[in-house]
Amino acid sequence: MLTESGIFVGGGGEGHTVPQELLLKYGNRHGLIAGATGTGKTITLQVLAEGFSAAGVPVFMADVKGDLAGMARAGSEAGKLHEPFMKRCATIGYDLKYQAMPVTFWDLFGELGHPVRTTVTEMGPLLLSRLLDLTEPQEGVLNIAFRLADEEGLALLDLKDLQAMLVWIGQNAAEIGLRYGNVSPATVGAIQRQLLVLENQGAARFFGEPALELADMMRTTQDGRGMINVLAAEKLMASPRLYATFLLWLLSELFENLPEVGDPDRPKFVFFFDEAHLLFDDAPKALTDKVEQVARLIRSKGVGVYFITQNPADVPDDILGQLGNRVQHALRAFTAKDQQDLKRAAQNYRPNPAFDTETAIKEVGVGEAVTSFLEAKGAPGMVQKTLVRPPASQVGPITPEERRAIVANSPLSLKYERPVDRESAFEKLQARADAAATEAARAETEAERRKADEQELRNARRYDADSRSTPRRSSGSRSDGIAETFGKSLARQIGSKAGQAIVRGILGSLFRSR
Repeated sequence: MLTESGIFVGGGGEGHTVPQELLLKYGNRHGLIAGATGTGKTITLQVLAEGFSAAGVPVFMADVKGDLAGMARAGSEAGKLHEPFMKRCATIGYDLKYQAMPVTFWDLFGELGHPVRTTVTEMGPLLLSRLLDLTEPQEGVLNIAFRLADEEGLALLDLKDLQAMLVWIGQNAAEIGLRYGNVSPATVGAIQRQLLVLENQGAARFFGEPALELADMMRTTQDGRGMINVLAAEKLMASPRLYATFLLWLLSELFENLPEVGDPDRPKFVFFFDEAHLLFDDAPKALTDKVEQVARLIRSKGVGVYFITQNPADVPDDILGQLGNRVQHALRAFTAKDQQDLKRAAQNYRPNPAFDTETAIKEVGVGEAVTSFLEAKGAPGMVQKTLVRPPASQVGPITPEERRAIVANSPLSLKYERPVDRESAFEKLQARADAAATEAARAETEAERRKADEQELRNARRYDADSRSTPRRSSGSRSDGIAETFGKSLARQIGSKAGQAIVRGILGSLFRSR
């Protein structure tokens, strides 16, 4: 599995007797595994992952078809591939010993592994805009939302936080527009609809806490082997934009959090990006530039990135030029475009005078590949026809029961299985709205009370205006008029709340005197 300086990949040269190895000191120079469907890319990926793990290097890979889960179990002599593997080992001079690899299962949906979560803030507006496929004006509003969240001290942790923030922006669009530019309700509504679609796809589980800590992926076992982190991607592939965005986010997190290490003796972490074309299909130039930047600079962080795809043409040329370690399985040239892609793929290798590279790529069989690994001083190695060694772990999936047992026995199950919903933007904005509603209700009640008091006061001061125009009477009559007026006034007051209070006071004093 390991040589003195690297990972034994297979036998090359005449009779496949010349060892082909990937030097560990150049493992962070990135790589490419390409080939048509059914040509052996998964086996090669499994072989490289086993080699890095044996060298103490943690690995992350996406399991698109469920096949890579078998790495958690040792290969078996009873397996249907045992005989072909033994013949291959005899050819290349390799002593195959079956063994299981240390595997941790992850799943964005939390069904086939530990839940993988991140916060909206950590994702950032650029990747989130890519995930939501937003237009330029919509991306502008999203950037405003992140800026205001920072200024207002509102943590954006999950989707409901972002949704509440957008509602608040829509309600205060006039004031916000004076500072940051026009914010239309239609734009806010369009973003909300995209978030709803994302939520219906199950992405709501991806945003939240506890967020993934990179240290939990970059672990080693007690015997010094690197942990192989397998992301269950069968269901995730139904949302290719979410898949690509998550993997790019993981790369960005590695780039931002890991220290500079220069050129270490071995990588600190190796990242396998399966179905790499999903990252670049219809991707805006800003995002492609971001990937290129990460690929260029993350090498000095000790991280190796390996793209797995059917055709090297799926990877942009600027990024393809950064991939020093290459394994090219067979390409089919049935169409004119296929023939052009084949010719371009052959031109990416250092020629070997013993054979024509283009022909070799077209004719290699299953389990064979055209390989080129970096040699001393980082120079590309001469292209070789290589018979890839068999993996030590099981080829193919494991049973659901076996997977559940591995997940349950993992020390990370207690940390990530239960979500945490602490106070964030949604709760704070809801509290603000509740406080504003309470204050508005109190003000309305106070206004109604004052209005009622004023009405009662006017009623208490009302009198008969005709009494001023009546002629003067005798003292007896005057006394009767005053008594009559007082009685009428008292009768009116009794009908009011103030009058009722007076009556209660009079009767209360009478009864108390008794």
